[in-house]
Amino acid sequence: MSRYAVYAIPGVDEGAEAEAIRLRDAVEAWYRRDELQELTIDARRYGFHATLVAPIRLADGRTEAQLRTAADVFAAARPPLVIPGVRPATIGHFRALVPQGDHEGGEYEGGDHEALHALAAAAVQEFDDFRAPLDESDIRRRRPERFTPRQRELFERWGYPYVLDEFRFHLTLTDPVPPERADEIDSALEEHFAAIVGIDVPLTAIAISVEPTPGAPFELLSVHPFADRSALETA
Repeated sequence: MSRYAVYAIPGVDEGAEAEAIRLRDAVEAWYRRDELQELTIDARRYGFHATLVAPIRLADGRTEAQLRTAADVFAAARPPLVIPGVRPATIGHFRALVPQGDHEGGEYEGGDHEALHALAAAAVQEFDDFRAPLDESDIRRRRPERFTPRQRELFERWGYPYVLDEFRFHLTLTDPVPPERADEIDSALEEHFAAIVGIDVPLTAIAISVEPTPGAPFELLSVHPFADRSALETA
């Protein structure tokens, strides 16, 4: 059965700005590096993205077409956002790009961070009706015994532990990095992303990606642009 995810993917839409395209190109070039293939297996399978709604199976009575229509409505009600000052960071054992001002534990500084957090929170809540209940294999795969009490509460309610106050906006770059390769990978990240560190990246759309069969690479299904800011102001 297919799974669907709602992602923030800078540079994916036709109206994407140059900074977003630069970022996407840099990440995709990172994924292609020969010496990193064994450390980007899952990152490449899921594709360049920041998660808004983690992969779900559709609830009974819900269809892919309905999900795409809901994404159109969701995006059309919101203005473009900015991912401020992107930079590489360590999250747990893997590496990702995060906004400048991001802190471990989900603390945010400034309106741009709050807007990204609000976008993710709204997506989790508004698309929840499309989510089928977790089955036993889903629960075992997530290993909920590792969660904090708050993460367990979120997992049981929303099907994913890293949402709402546990959310941290990030664009994944690697799978878990072995300690013995940490210095090598961090140096490679610094060199590879030197030209884009600190830039503000416009986010002008959300996207739906699909895993057509279990374990298959996720594929871009549809792109849903945010409204033009001036159109919202005059509505």
